[in-house]
Amino acid sequence: MDFSKHGIFVERTLALVKPDAINKADEIETIILKHGFTVLEKRRITLTAEQCSDFYSEHYGKKFFPSLVAFMTSAPVVAMVLAKENAIQQWRDLIGPTNSNVAKETHPDSSIRALFGTNEQKNAVHGSDSAVSAEREIRFFFPNCVVEPIPTGPPATDYLEQNVNKTLIKALTALCKEKPKDPVVWLADKLMEINPYKPKLSLTVTAPSTNNE
Repeated sequence: MDFSKHGIFVERTLALVKPDAINKADEIETIILKHGFTVLEKRRITLTAEQCSDFYSEHYGKKFFPSLVAFMTSAPVVAMVLAKENAIQQWRDLIGPTNSNVAKETHPDSSIRALFGTNEQKNAVHGSDSAVSAEREIRFFFPNCVVEPIPTGPPATDYLEQNVNKTLIKALTALCKEKPKDPVVWLADKLMEINPYKPKLSLTVTAPSTNNE
């Protein structure tokens, strides 16, 4: 289903805290959360020159490419998958202009690059510039991450009503009757037990061979 028709899908984008701001990663994450983003995935990694070259492959051959690779491999980075409605543009707006000096002039109090960046290269953070870039960059750092839009609103409500609610209500009703000492573990086991979508195993009995070989 194309949830974009309803204007209700939640995008994912990549946020990267660069080496120059690695010591401010916690502060930057706090700002991210205050602006309504959800951090779905996070990892700290020191890039190799080869990895960095792959990530910035569109800049290969440009004059600044060697210094970019040297900078991005000089210390760890923190990669995060952010989720929010219109996340790609929202994150780009929050980080501000590429050049930190410009950000300090135009968005001195509201831009992450104005607050933590130094110049055009040492600009604290990276943000995907399009849906295509976001998908590629998320998969670069998080190969197993699902990048498809997250449904919300009526489509999500319909899905829950059709596929989740009946099973959940049944389990919660049983929980209230049982009143177990550890309700969370009990509920998890109960949901596994009554899950209508769990695979059904069939037992095939093979008769013992009468062959004397």
